[in-house]
Amino acid sequence: MLTVLGTAAPASAHAVQTDSTPAEGSVVSSAPREVTVTFSEEVSMSDGSIRVLGPDGKPVDDGKVRVVKSAKVERGVGLKSDVPDGTYTVAWKAVSADSHPVGGAFTFSVGAPSKTTAQIPGGGEDSGVGLIDVLYQSSRYAAYAGFILLVGGAAFVMVCWPRNASARRLQRLVVTGWLTLTAATLLMLLLRNSYTGTGQLSSMFDLAGLKAVLQSKPGAALASRLLLLGTSAVIISVLFGSYGNREKDVEERRDLALGLRLGGGAVAVGIAATWAMSEHASTGVQAELAMPVDVLHLLAVAMWLGGLAAVLTALHWGPFPTPATVRRFSQTAFASVLVLTATGLYQSWRQLGSFTALTGTSYGQLLMVKVGLVVLLVGIASISRSWVAQLGEAKDGAADAEAPAVREPAAVGANGGGGGGRSASATESGSGSGSSPGPVEGAEDEPEAEPSARTADEEPDKAPDGEPDEAEADSTARAGQLARQRKAVEKERRRKEREADPHRAGLRRSVLAEAAIAVVLLGVTTGLTNTEPGRTAELTQAGSEAKADRLGPVKKVIPFDTGGKGGKGTAELWITPGQSGGNSLRVMTKGPDGKPLDASEVLVALTLPSRDLGPISVTFEPINDNKSRWRSQVVQVPLAGKWKAAVTLRTSDIDQVTESRTVRID
Repeated sequence: MLTVLGTAAPASAHAVQTDSTPAEGSVVSSAPREVTVTFSEEVSMSDGSIRVLGPDGKPVDDGKVRVVKSAKVERGVGLKSDVPDGTYTVAWKAVSADSHPVGGAFTFSVGAPSKTTAQIPGGGEDSGVGLIDVLYQSSRYAAYAGFILLVGGAAFVMVCWPRNASARRLQRLVVTGWLTLTAATLLMLLLRNSYTGTGQLSSMFDLAGLKAVLQSKPGAALASRLLLLGTSAVIISVLFGSYGNREKDVEERRDLALGLRLGGGAVAVGIAATWAMSEHASTGVQAELAMPVDVLHLLAVAMWLGGLAAVLTALHWGPFPTPATVRRFSQTAFASVLVLTATGLYQSWRQLGSFTALTGTSYGQLLMVKVGLVVLLVGIASISRSWVAQLGEAKDGAADAEAPAVREPAAVGANGGGGGGRSASATESGSGSGSSPGPVEGAEDEPEAEPSARTADEEPDKAPDGEPDEAEADSTARAGQLARQRKAVEKERRRKEREADPHRAGLRRSVLAEAAIAVVLLGVTTGLTNTEPGRTAELTQAGSEAKADRLGPVKKVIPFDTGGKGGKGTAELWITPGQSGGNSLRVMTKGPDGKPLDASEVLVALTLPSRDLGPISVTFEPINDNKSRWRSQVVQVPLAGKWKAAVTLRTSDIDQVTESRTVRID
């Protein structure tokens, strides 16, 4: 990752304000007809998204936001005529190309700065944290979790454990993922208008707002996800219905498996694409490459963490997965980690852009936390792999030890028929001798065996009217009840054996630790999707620092020589605050030795060649009768730009000189 970051170029995501007209903090001589805001990337804005508030806090804009035709991304709003002098507040809100709502505010003054009672709506760079924000972010987290359980759980069944598609616990896990993702997506769609616009919970059911959401890129992505989830419901029903039916022949199951893999894979890619096409990956450089890379990243996460949830479910509630099943998942997880590493490096390159962004921005710091959690997760996964290897060795040893018992015939009808229906192999795998190699795969999911049917010779005596004797009927019912009780006792005994097996207990603990870290990792990932990317934050910070540097006083050191005795020295010209609007000028004169040098008169003329403006004459008076320090009254500099300052100094009645320098006024 460090090598990639060293060569990174800036990308775009999370739009930020880069400029405005009038400029932030500037003082203009007359009110503009229009206020424009320039952004770092494309934004979506509706009427009312830019508000201009006068000194009294009342709106002075016409409320209609228009696109300014220029090479930059600019939006503008017109102002009413005859607005008074004073300080104006501009507040804006927008939805950036990566679907995140952003906002900001700045001020400018007409004539001269004044007090203002304007209240900035929703102030801050991003939308405030309220009920809507909490609900939306919680839904975003739930959507990721549901996607992982749905795709990862179904993939685990298809790839790692196809023989146990009928396992109830795994079915519940996948269906829970589907329900969670569907509910979260629907809630996000309803909340979208409130989240990006009004901020009111009641706007969830505003049909006009919902229509506007569906016409936006994020809204279309959410609607597409719901349609794909409808298709996925059919695939799930086939997976756990027809495919899970063990009575189907091999050829039919093979055909179903091919169809499920192709159809399920296509739907999984489509659902992942609804994130990639509407969030960070869809903006900035190489978006055409970034979106499929993001799809791979999401699918790899689902295969790894969703499969982990399936393994944890099987380990705790059964049926217990075979070592071969866990080994297949371990191989799948390893491949997923490789894909995650490659795609994660590429995403880091796009979203950070430099080494300093890794440690100096919230996004970079969250990313380091995520990387640390992934490393920890991989470390614990290696422990799980060792437990799987030991479990396989232990089972092989147990099978070798019991091999002679297979040749012994099993008694049929022992225990008076109470264990009817149990084969020799089932007996050896279940009770057998004192040491058991473990339950048969899927044994817990098999229906309970009913007592074997009686033969014709064993038919109970019947009463004269053809009905069974009442005592015999009671005996048959008790036999069935005893059989069920023995089945339950046997099932509980096998569960206790599993709990007592140190290899299985160790595997269960390590997988549980993996799952706990995965939950935290998912939370950090959700936070990353709502955090301003590092290189955008750096650009914003750099712009603020540059602006702060420009807002300071302008200083120019001007050497001069009037030609007479004592007429050589330097003049320091200070323009404070160095912005358009009201400024004060000071001139300090020094001799070649750096000591103060008296001047008889000081004059300055300001011109702006690019606008053919000026000259603006500035007169000075000595400070406390000290003729080496001169100051002017407040001078109005109407426009920002590169001004030419012509400084005239007179050191005697006949010795004077004029020197010119260019000064930048912001």
